[in-house]
Amino acid sequence: MVKEEIRLRQVILHILDSTAGEPVLSDDCLEMNAELQEFIKEHIIKLVNGDDSKKCEFHKKESEVYEILDTYDDAEFVRISKDLAKHLYSIMNANIDIPSADLFIVRFSADSMEYLAILKMNYKTMYTHRSVPEENMIRNEVFRFKELLPTESQRLSEAAVIRLNDLAVSLIEKKAEINGKKEDYFSELFLKCKTKLSDKKKLNLVQKAIESVNNQAYEYEEVYEPQMKAKSIISEQLEKNGGFVVEELGDLIFKDREDLNTAYRDKLEQYDIVKEEVLPKAESTTKKYLKQHLITDTGIEIKIPMLQYEEGNAEIINNPDGTISLHIKNIGNITARF
Repeated sequence: MVKEEIRLRQVILHILDSTAGEPVLSDDCLEMNAELQEFIKEHIIKLVNGDDSKKCEFHKKESEVYEILDTYDDAEFVRISKDLAKHLYSIMNANIDIPSADLFIVRFSADSMEYLAILKMNYKTMYTHRSVPEENMIRNEVFRFKELLPTESQRLSEAAVIRLNDLAVSLIEKKAEINGKKEDYFSELFLKCKTKLSDKKKLNLVQKAIESVNNQAYEYEEVYEPQMKAKSIISEQLEKNGGFVVEELGDLIFKDREDLNTAYRDKLEQYDIVKEEVLPKAESTTKKYLKQHLITDTGIEIKIPMLQYEEGNAEIINNPDGTISLHIKNIGNITARF
């Protein structure tokens, strides 16, 4: 989805302050100016295109949200938005650790499809100032202000975009304490849907599985080499294909060690992602695969661009006495920085 193609149809704001005892529900949609449209579009695109977003399927027989949206009608947008807000507020009211928020319900279109966004904008507490008039003087003071919304550059903690033709859901969420236990309340209690792991989470699990398998198979002084090789292969797959299938990546990394490939699959089987694709979109997710990061036991840290490593311009040499040397070749000049 491209932000410039998003067309906002209707937007309404409801106030869900759990300290107030009841929600403040709006009876009419917002009047949209250019700045507010940009603010809302930015949060929608961050959700849809972010590697933290998860796909979700409604538990149709259990989900109040699914029931509300199953017969969605634009003519009933305000009523539907109120029903969603009241349902979420009832969950918040029963669980004090769920943060208060302003709730934007957004009807929009993009890519020739129709969508509904549920954007929960949790309040931020920050300091600001005020001027207090007194007799013959003005006194400026600082105070904490709670009801501040996230900025355009910040990611929301809980939000969902629902495609209206098939009620497919993309969401981001943060755990809250429910009955003494941290839970994904937004998907489990509010939407009542089954989530899949995000691309970012899957990539982290793959990386940890590779590191664990190599650490168990190689001695401490030898493990750096297979780890570097694995990172190089991941980098190549991300650059050429935009991602990889989890199982096929193991075949590439452990092609000469079927025992390690089996161990790799076993570790990821418990998350049910062996057959799945990992397709990260955000540069912030993939940038760590652009360089090899080496740290010596003497405290020297070296970052080698992956292209230079793959072209052989940084060669690691195992010396007969057991020490390791790093040979960096084809240097035109060196710059020292403070």
